[in-house]
Amino acid sequence: MGKLNNISGKDAAKAFSKSGWSKAGQVGSHLIMTKTGEKANLSIPQHKELSVGTLRSLIRHSSLSVDAFLKLFILHNRIIYGTEN
Repeated sequence: MGKLNNISGKDAAKAFSKSGWSKAGQVGSHLIMTKTGEKANLSIPQHKELSVGTLRSLIRHSSLSVDAFLKLFILHNRIIYGTEN
């Protein structure tokens, strides 16, 4: 299992969107994301850093594994910073 670090809510939302989650709206500082076929909604705090526990809970509710989420996160960062291979 990969190691989770503190990442921003914005980066977490972009990684979740890579796996089919879409923005449904925002309530205060929390972005709400939905996915067809999933009963749960994700409520992602738009903070500079998400705690590891909060991030792990979001990953669990999204039905992803930590490793699958990290692959999406790394893919997103490679595209953003131009290191896509």
